[in-house]
Parts: sequence; structure tokens; C-alpha cells
Amino acid sequence: MKVWIQNNTKDISQNVAHKLTNRLLAYGVQFSKDNPDLVVTVGGDGTFLSAFHRFNNQLEHVEFVGIHTGHLGFYTDWQDSEVEELARRIGNGKRSVISFPLLEVRVTFKSGVVSHFLSLNESILKRVSQTMRADILIDGRRFERFRGDGVALSTPTGSTAYSKSLGGALVDPSLAVMQFNEIAPINNRVYRTVNSSLILPQSQVLTVMPEPQGDYIITIDNLSYDHCSVQKVEYQISQETIKIASYRPKRFWLRVRNAFLVDDKQ
Repeated sequence: MKVWIQNNTKDISQNVAHKLTNRLLAYGVQFSKDNPDLVVTVGGDGTFLSAFHRFNNQLEHVEFVGIHTGHLGFYTDWQDSEVEELARRIGNGKRSVISFPLLEVRVTFKSGVVSHFLSLNESILKRVSQTMRADILIDGRRFERFRGDGVALSTPTGSTAYSKSLGGALVDPSLAVMQFNEIAPINNRVYRTVNSSLILPQSQVLTVMPEPQGDYIITIDNLSYDHCSVQKVEYQISQETIKIASYRPKRFWLRVRNAFLVDDKQ
């Protein structure tokens, strides 16, 4: 197995990455920065997201696992004090693989250029200076006419992030669904919205057709594209998935409980 370690710039993360590198070398593990089989992130969820976007063109064979060096993240299963144990398990090669859904985002710009993205957490479309006006379509048929700050589409794993703050549901990542949330909708006689989260299956496409303007912002996880002239954005759960290398049981709802309800030491 070829491994690559990606860490943030904090001293503790660099120290953990250095220690893990030495332990994996002792187990005879090879390293590859271009074509790894396993990517180990050291930091937090932001570091994990950066690694995903770096290697999202190799999702057929690459797996991911994360070590957190700060607050507990939803993608980072291991603590910085468990480096030796993780290195031993990577060296042994015994693991299960869990697949999480990804969001496919197809952006058609006013110029006619079409760009494709994959999102692990969420994608947001909004305007900079004024409210956004847009038609929302499901499978090509208009569902509602929206006016507000913007819209957010999330994966099940992303449901614990910005989507939760918008009043969205927490969704088990074993379900291949996407969630649509409105951001500060305005309802009147002209613009009427359902003003509720929508959970859509993998087979359905949600399209946002915004009013022609040149100041849209599109985010794909931790990536941001500013001052865009957008014709339409299509969202759908992708056929591709991210593979998580699980070296011990991964319990999503226990993670939710520890993150939002009680300290994980209780």
C-alpha cells in the first residue's frame, strides 16, 4: 500500500505527521504524493476536505482516513495520541471500507462554459450585494420561485455542517440523498417558497436558474468562486463515492451525539 500524509501548518499537526511517517516507514509502508492508495490527513475537517479535492480524480482506488489535532471532526476518526495504533493497523492492512455519497455540481456559465465539481460536504449559490432571485426546478419542472440570500445543497455527511444551521435534517451517510435548503427566503405574492428542507434521491436533479447577474458566488466545500455570471446550476448525488478506510467501527450517530449533545468523555 502506498500512503500520502497531508497535514495543516500547525506545529502539532506537523509533529504528528512526522511521527506517523517514521512509524509507517518502520512497518515498510511506501509513500507516494501523486498516486497513493491511502491518504492520511492530520488536522481537522478542513484538512480532510482539502485532501479530498486534491485527489478527487482518483476516487476509484484511493481511500482516506483522518487524524484530528484540534476539535473532533466528522471526518477525522483518530486522535493525535493514537498515532502508534493507527500506524500499526495501516501496516497490518486489515480494514473495512465505507463509502459516502458525493454531490455532483454542474455549473453552466453565461458564456456557455460548463464546469463539473464534486462536493463532499455542501455547495452554496448566493449573491454578494443583493438578494438572489431564481427558479428552482426538480427534474426539469419548476418547483418554486425563490428570492432570498441563496441556496445550499448538502450531502448526508454535510448535513451536520452549514445545512444544520439552516434548520436542515441530520441525514445518515448510508443514504444516497442530497438535501436542499433555502438561505433566508423572502415570501410574498410573487416569490413563494416551501421554506423547508427537501431530501432528494440519487435519481433526481435539482436545478437552480438564477436571474442574470454577474456577482454570484459558488462554493464547493472549502473552495469559492466569486463574481460569476451563472446561467444555471444542476445538483445531483453522484455515481462516484468517497472511500473511507475504517480501522475500527465508525458510528455516525455516536459522533453526532458527542459533537452536539455531550462531551465524548461522558
